[in-house]
Amino acid sequence: MEIFWTGTSSLIGGDLRLRGTTYLWMFPIYGLAVFLEPVHNSIRFLPWLVRGGIWVVIILTIEYVAGWTLKSVVGLCPWDYSGSTKYAIGGLIRLDYVPAWFVAGLLFERLHDIITSPAMLGLK
Repeated sequence: MEIFWTGTSSLIGGDLRLRGTTYLWMFPIYGLAVFLEPVHNSIRFLPWLVRGGIWVVIILTIEYVAGWTLKSVVGLCPWDYSGSTKYAIGGLIRLDYVPAWFVAGLLFERLHDIITSPAMLGLK
């Protein structure tokens, strides 16, 4: 998803190569998503608007904590948003990404349901 996002951004910026980027640091960070399965199961009954808001808070929190941790341990955060927008907080998260994270959270729910469906698990 990150490669798609950054590739689309490069297209908007005029780069027809659709250059997408990510960081090796992202593999363990994205791996934390396994811990979100119980969250999805516990909020599944809530209205979609509330669930989307919950995902925004969770995703921004994870992004901020991961960025802060990398900055503290390694000395830099690979996705430094400093100066890129007035909606950046500490260069670690961007509030203007809230709509994208809202939609992404709800899409992740759908993906979770698909990959844990009986048909995907080989069950009848």
